[in-house]
Amino acid sequence: MGTSLRVLISQFVGVVVAALVPVILTAFLSMPFILGGHPGEIRSTDALLGQHMS
Repeated sequence: MGTSLRVLISQFVGVVVAALVPVILTAFLSMPFILGGHPGEIRSTDALLGQHMS
């Protein structure tokens, strides 16, 4: 049971990581682009004008 359980857990963790990596990368790479800067930074006036969030 120990070997099969270890294989099951390693496959499960692999699937979870493979599912979360694209979500995390999309969130952290697209949000600064949409916001015109990183959260907490001072925005330029160009980033505040003429954008729609949808």
